[in-house]
Amino acid sequence: MLVTGVTYRHPGLLAKIVTTLDVLSGGRAALGLGAAWYEREHRGLGVPFPPLAERFERLEETLQICAQMWDPDNDGPFKGTHYQLAETLCRPQPLQRPRVLIGGGGERKTLRLVARYGDACNLFTTSVEDVARKIEVLRRHCDDLGRDHTEIDVTVTAAFPRPEPDRRDEFISAMDDYARLGVHTVIVTPTSGTPAAWIDAMAPAVRQLAELG
Repeated sequence: MLVTGVTYRHPGLLAKIVTTLDVLSGGRAALGLGAAWYEREHRGLGVPFPPLAERFERLEETLQICAQMWDPDNDGPFKGTHYQLAETLCRPQPLQRPRVLIGGGGERKTLRLVARYGDACNLFTTSVEDVARKIEVLRRHCDDLGRDHTEIDVTVTAAFPRPEPDRRDEFISAMDDYARLGVHTVIVTPTSGTPAAWIDAMAPAVRQLAELG
């Protein structure tokens, strides 16, 4: 999976990058996309950091452009507020249309975009109650659009509790509560020591997580 904020690359180039990854990986690419949040990184790299409302507009246009570029029957122009493409050419086409994961739990904008364009959402494990509410909001957005909410995988990024090797059982127990809500995948990052040592220590959790739900 290639994950990025919408501000870092032009959407036409981004779609081509993901397509190349899909072809090279034998059809296994996925795109994780969000409205971007890390202002310090933008300033440090000299990348423009528009206001939040504009970033969401750019996110929606990027989702539309990717969908159009991955449609073999539509290489026509795209005319948006922020992006204009004379031709949405993408050759070769991806081996399979890359799945799109949209990150964030905003109930009015982000989850609406998930319902309209996404194959998966990514929420933070702030609390079981909070994630349950956001899943219900996503279902309502899907109902409004006439979409089956079961088409969308619900994923979480482990924020609380963190996946600490010495508290592995506690972490598995907490993730079981999310699995009961219908969470499909948990995304983790190393919390201590070297990444290799952390992976070795947490490796048994992979099987335990797979057995949940």
